[in-house]
Amino acid sequence: MPLSDAAIAGRVLAGDTEAFAVLVERYYERCARYAVRVIGNREDAEEAVQDTLLRAFRSLHRYEERGQFASWLFRILANQCRSTVARVARRERKFPDLYADDALPVDVGPNGDGETLALHDSSGERLDTALAQLPPDQREALALRFGESLSYEDMSAITGAGVSALKMRVSRATARLRVLLMEVHHV
Repeated sequence: MPLSDAAIAGRVLAGDTEAFAVLVERYYERCARYAVRVIGNREDAEEAVQDTLLRAFRSLHRYEERGQFASWLFRILANQCRSTVARVARRERKFPDLYADDALPVDVGPNGDGETLALHDSSGERLDTALAQLPPDQREALALRFGESLSYEDMSAITGAGVSALKMRVSRATARLRVLLMEVHHV
């Protein structure tokens, strides 16, 4: 039977630092998927995940066993993603992409029920294009709710936002995402 996250954290804190690799293996893909959806590009997302895992390792003594390790880790990741989004925005203001207006629209094709199609699109390109146009707090809410299948209560614990605020963000984001996907389709 595999060790629980809390048991592995205990081993790391007892001096078996290599045991942290088990936690990295368990959560890396989830963290990476979330970070790409929130940040919008793979390179910056990878950096955010690496920074998150390093911060988690260094702060493991603050983890409390009564809480879920995944929620604790995602709180660190959510904060790191927010910082990265702000840093990227500052960088893009300083060095704007001069060719952004020349980008070709992505063909959306027919859509069924906007939420499911948008969040489980096999190519990912049209979704990524549309997600990049959402405000960061809405991207974050969508990534937690649909990308990570978290409850609103878990999302609230991670982000610090209230459940009703998160429901509103998800509602507004899905509505805007539908519009954006349709605009891409009709352009």
